[in-house]
Amino acid sequence: MKLSVIIPVYNEKNTIRELLSRVKAVDGIEMEIIIVDDASKDGTTDILKAMETENPDVKFIYKPENKGKGDTLKLGFQNSTGDYVIVQDADLEYDPNDYKKLIRALEEEGVDVVYGSRFSGNYEDMSNLHYFGNKMLTLITNMLFGVMLTDMETCYKLMPGEFVRSIDIKSPRFDFEPEITAKILKHKLRIREVPISYKGRTHSEGKKITWKDGIAAVSTLIKFKFVD
Repeated sequence: MKLSVIIPVYNEKNTIRELLSRVKAVDGIEMEIIIVDDASKDGTTDILKAMETENPDVKFIYKPENKGKGDTLKLGFQNSTGDYVIVQDADLEYDPNDYKKLIRALEEEGVDVVYGSRFSGNYEDMSNLHYFGNKMLTLITNMLFGVMLTDMETCYKLMPGEFVRSIDIKSPRFDFEPEITAKILKHKLRIREVPISYKGRTHSEGKKITWKDGIAAVSTLIKFKFVD
């Protein structure tokens, strides 16, 4: 099985080198790594261009204009060739060593999609706002779609490559997560959750999502429950 790891990047000059090193250190998995820069403004783009010569096995894509995470992932999916796809945020909050847990669940349990649940595993440094925001969004997802997820907003979603390349992602920003979950469920794909580790960061450390994105996520869930 070939895994496409899509890394959306925006203003991550302090973490991108370390993140790529951690991803490449994961052994036993055939991986295609795709880094998509969302027109960073902090010098990340220059760092990525320097990294290109050091990492000829990695695909680097540069967007001319900043449009958001959803738009960035859409471009990454379109350029992927893997049997399965996973998103890896560049901020070091998620541990790439957890890929194997998701793949193992996929192979052993005969499901279509595997989510890495932060709330079933070990999580650190998550603010009350993000904790309760995530819980609320997951509850709304469960009520709308009749499922029993614990972490709808997780970055780690192991999804069929053919599926993500076939759908039209319409959400340009962080509302990508509820949109992709809604489309997975509307396509009747079976989801399994496994516990993962998570170490959050603060806005001063570079975290970008805000309460406004939470409101947008609720709207997105309702919209894609009834509209494709």
